[in-house]
Amino acid sequence: MLKTSLPTDNGAALEQAIAAVAAAMADPSRVKMLCALMDGRAWTATELSAAADVAPSTASGHLARLVEGKLITCLSQGRHRYYRLAGHDVAELVEQMMGLSWSRIAPPETTAPKAMREARTCYDHLAGTVAVKIYDFMQAEGWLEADGSALTPYGREQFLKLGVSLSAHPHRKACCACLDWSERRFHLGGEAGAALLIHLESKGWIQRVAGYREVVVTATGKVAVRKHFSR
Repeated sequence: MLKTSLPTDNGAALEQAIAAVAAAMADPSRVKMLCALMDGRAWTATELSAAADVAPSTASGHLARLVEGKLITCLSQGRHRYYRLAGHDVAELVEQMMGLSWSRIAPPETTAPKAMREARTCYDHLAGTVAVKIYDFMQAEGWLEADGSALTPYGREQFLKLGVSLSAHPHRKACCACLDWSERRFHLGGEAGAALLIHLESKGWIQRVAGYREVVVTATGKVAVRKHFSR
């Protein structure tokens, strides 16, 4: 007979922990809050209640549940309290859930503004049309493994040539294919995606729009993207 549970007490504890994480996410309002926090910023409870379209009193209960589930953390600064995702692992979980969910519904017509679809942040990496084109180029040129799970040796070499710093021992996924919600295709996530975003910003090729996920590709950035990420 096939065993479906782990055979130790630790296994039982793990199963309970998995169920607790799933329960913490199992509400549309809490999912909206997690998706809002995917921009990498810290949000106030008032901002998150608006994002989830619930009353502040209701938002308070949802936030407490997410904190208890260790999916978000609460930061106190003076009289203000801010919430943000608990870490890269939570962001990666939300990304994976988005990708899994898109495959189970009919793709809706996107109502996102054109600028948001063009370029934006997805937690700590670049998303949108520009990011998808960069990912497609990297895959076609052999920078990435077929499933996007890692940079190839050639890809690491090209990152170094660009001046993108990569950790030899990353504390997260070195690289991953992140499903882009507006393009329905992949952009670059993981440590490599985060490093690329930092590089693009440091070179002045992109500029963040304060208070929003939207990113503007500068004139020099458009030239650089064509130079480095087009065939």
